Amino acid sequence: MSNTKWDIKCVIYDCDGVMFDSLEANKRLYNYIAVSMGRGELTEEEINYCHTHTVFESIKYMFKEPEMQEKALGFLKNSVQLKDFIIYLKIEPNLTETLDILKSRGIKRAISTNRTTTMRHIMERYDLWNYFDMVVTALDVANPKPHPESVEKIIHNLRLERDNVVFIGDSEVDRETAKSAGVKFIAYKNRDLEADAFIEDHLSLIYLLSNNAAFQQ
Repeated sequence: MSNTKWDIKCVIYDCDGVMFDSLEANKRLYNYIAVSMGRGELTEEEINYCHTHTVFESIKYMFKEPEMQEKALGFLKNSVQLKDFIIYLKIEPNLTETLDILKSRGIKRAISTNRTTTMRHIMERYDLWNYFDMVVTALDVANPKPHPESVEKIIHNLRLERDNVVFIGDSEVDRETAKSAGVKFIAYKNRDLEADAFIEDHLSLIYLLSNNAAFQQ
């Protein structure tokens, strides 16, 4: 890792599990939907799935019958305030400090997330808009992750070369997204993933890229 010499112009972040510890928030949300619809709480396998997929994919995964899926989606639309679960998010240590350093060195910052309407509330609650040049949610693309469309959209809009982009994620969905988009992948707090590098703390990204010309004093 110390010999890495990546010429990085943009860092793309996944949201859940990378920017935030959101497991508790997602667990509460999906268990609320499940119990309200008359089924038991989610299994660990179901929670892990819902944690890394869109809310619409998660509903279909939780309820196998089309009729129940339709009812659950209706309940979600009419009776669930998704922003109420944002209070259970825990921002990851040293995230904003790292973003400040990247910004000061002229490196673009973007988000690619399978979240939908809640992302705006998250950005506002945690005062994050100023830290990022672009945010792409599942609502902004026809195909959510692991399809590469979100990363391709960022590359196109920020006028980047894919060789100068790195994606930071914590799940197999993120790894597949980076691979299909042809960008470097850093696994955050998950050494079970195949990755170009691993970090346990956001500030480690700075050391990982410290051989970069962009980081020379």
